[in-house]
Amino acid sequence: MNFHEVRFPASLSFGSVGGPERRTDIVTLANGFEERNTPWAHSRRRYDAGLGMRSLDDIQTLIAFFEARQGQMYGFRWKDWSDYKSCAATAEVEKGDQVIGQGDGVTTVFQLVKTYASGVASYVRPIVKPVLGTVKVGLDQDEAREGVDFEVDLNRGLIQFAVPPAEGVDVTAVFEFDVPVRFDTDRIQVSVASFQAGDVPNVPVVEVRV
Repeated sequence: MNFHEVRFPASLSFGSVGGPERRTDIVTLANGFEERNTPWAHSRRRYDAGLGMRSLDDIQTLIAFFEARQGQMYGFRWKDWSDYKSCAATAEVEKGDQVIGQGDGVTTVFQLVKTYASGVASYVRPIVKPVLGTVKVGLDQDEAREGVDFEVDLNRGLIQFAVPPAEGVDVTAVFEFDVPVRFDTDRIQVSVASFQAGDVPNVPVVEVRV
């Protein structure tokens, strides 16, 4: 996978616009009813990085980052300011924020996930790019110790336990995370004159599967 473990400058992603997209196939039947299906198990996020540009220095930083990634060639980390914590964006992460699995006495590896619930429906999103130093793991009411009880794979979002959690024990986690993305263009066009007048470049960014 062509991916650089580097984050797009968070100061520039702040102010960008974007969010999740889904793909739904809809067939309208002769009687007017619909049949709906989706080929995607998980949503995909898109952003416009250009809206975070505020100065010519920002543009230079963007161009340097773009050139280092060789356009669409290499993926990178992106901070989605509207959704970057295991809890709500305006809340403080707390112990046991997300249940990522349940011990069975055998399994030692658990994927970080974030659950989005509304009513009786919910969606479980795999988290593959946790942020260094933000991951805390619990076993029921006890906090596990990183480097002793477990290790974190920051590149895949996996929690590896030294000893399998006992059967029936809830494995919980709190964390911050990035979105794996790439530029969705091989060209950036900037007009210095129009930018100073308030115009911004169009810099599409799209989530990638890793």
